[in-house]
Amino acid sequence: MHVCRRYPNHKRRHHVHPAPAPYCFYVQLENAGDAATLSACFAPNAIVRDEDHTYEGLAAITAWKAETTQKYHHTITPLAVAHQQGKTVLQAQLTGTFPGSPVTLHFDFVLEAGKILSLEIHA
Repeated sequence: MHVCRRYPNHKRRHHVHPAPAPYCFYVQLENAGDAATLSACFAPNAIVRDEDHTYEGLAAITAWKAETTQKYHHTITPLAVAHQQGKTVLQAQLTGTFPGSPVTLHFDFVLEAGKILSLEIHA
């Protein structure tokens, strides 16, 4: 079962594909290496916590993503998703150029108005 299915960008007569969930859009852009567009997934006041650092706001999040993309050349493979205590928790395998690759991580998303308000990445 695919946690994040591909959604075509075109409309068929009498059938419109829904937009992907914000976390699926995040995974899609991550895997494309599109750090510049990735900020479109986030609310203007979003916060990301990753590797013992906190990034606040779109400029900081964009810089963080550009750095990690260049450093790790990683991809994300979604494994499972759950909704717990107001969060969407995506369990995924992260594969890249880092020691111990691949690893299974949890991406804890708080979503608001179709955007990512906060993201915490942890083991």
